[in-house]
Amino acid sequence: MNALEVLNQTRDAMTARRVYGEPYQQDGVTVIPAANVWGGGGGGGDTEGNGGGGFGMVARPAGAWVIKDGEAVWRPAIDVNRIVLLGQLAGIVAFLAVRSILVAWAKRGR
Repeated sequence: MNALEVLNQTRDAMTARRVYGEPYQQDGVTVIPAANVWGGGGGGGDTEGNGGGGFGMVARPAGAWVIKDGEAVWRPAIDVNRIVLLGQLAGIVAFLAVRSILVAWAKRGR
């Protein structure tokens, strides 16, 4: 497989079909799932036809369009892992800030 074939496969993989899933219906409600998709690819070769390449993609749930009675409403997906990570980072920053304030007060009291 040469680099041009790899890039063509990458282009074919990065389509709207990867972003929007198949809609499904139940009880008069249509749900269309959506994801954030990004990626890239590359490759190389020499004049003798030797070479290779590859590509990668990342997809994360973004949410879903919910259509009911002719009205479309966006329902975002909640990434609990990201919320927990940001909470931990905020806690660490707060701890370090309080620590540095206490150390500064202790040095002033000398």
